[in-house]
Amino acid sequence: MQFTPLMQEKLMSAAEAVRRFVPDGAMVCLGGFTVNRNAMLIAREIIRQQRRDLHLAVHSHGQALDLLIGAGCVSKVELAYGGVARFAPTGIRFRDAASRGEILVEDYSNFHMSLRFLAGSLGLPFIPSRSGLGTDVLEKWGFGPEVRGTGKIPKKKMVVSQNPFAEEDDPVVMLPALTPDVCLLHAQYVGTGGTVRIKGLSFLDVEQARASDAVIVTCEEIVPEEHLREDPDQNTFPGFLVDAVIPAPMGAHPTACHQYYDYDPAHLKLYREYALDDDKFQRYLDEWVLCFDTQEEYLAKVGVADLERIKASRVLGYAPGLDRR
Repeated sequence: MQFTPLMQEKLMSAAEAVRRFVPDGAMVCLGGFTVNRNAMLIAREIIRQQRRDLHLAVHSHGQALDLLIGAGCVSKVELAYGGVARFAPTGIRFRDAASRGEILVEDYSNFHMSLRFLAGSLGLPFIPSRSGLGTDVLEKWGFGPEVRGTGKIPKKKMVVSQNPFAEEDDPVVMLPALTPDVCLLHAQYVGTGGTVRIKGLSFLDVEQARASDAVIVTCEEIVPEEHLREDPDQNTFPGFLVDAVIPAPMGAHPTACHQYYDYDPAHLKLYREYALDDDKFQRYLDEWVLCFDTQEEYLAKVGVADLERIKASRVLGYAPGLDRR
């Protein structure tokens, strides 16, 4: 395939992408949703490069969030939900780190986080909403005064103010925009010119990418740009938004990638077992994260049988008949 010169510059390994775009202390947003399209290859590489003090911003996220927190890469999290579906309704390492005071956590509603990324993508400093009025989410602040206004932490979690266009009493909630340093995404396709196409639900990936200073995309396939241009309405965002592209078949495993593979119940159960114990979790890192130099080595350890078991129907998008217990 013939790559454009700009795309040629953006093609790189996961190791190079992390070295260039994910420094210690960075604010990182994670694309995907709980057990769907987590950028797991990049998450594992961040752990291998021992990044520290990361500030995660997500709306609803699961496996990558839990793994990064468990590996000690994260000091702060802003989120609406952190869990791995039925395998861990609250992420096990996330829950333990928060209860031990090892990370700072600020929680919002899903709608709040969606609006905050939207504000960042539009270049707005804040965005008004009526969501949350009368609830604890406005009253309970997770970040203390010692960190308010530092880094990318807003001075206030949110502000309730009078609607300036209303004569009568009309309170509105003003939410601070999110502008992460880097966004990590996994997509099905990237074109040879850099165009990104996500199939199935895109969750909040578009807003997160547009709100971020840098975007790292792993993808199942690199395809001819002409192929993607034949159906431009199916494309998710243009190549100029992307800073790094890493070809990574099964790059979201053990989470799902619509039309390619389902989530891996066997692996997620294994992770849950390991995550419940500090020593066993370190064994998980040793056996499933730290020992691999390539994605191929990781997939070889997963094994052909498990990869075949989760293979998705290209029509349905998931693996019909998969034992999800």
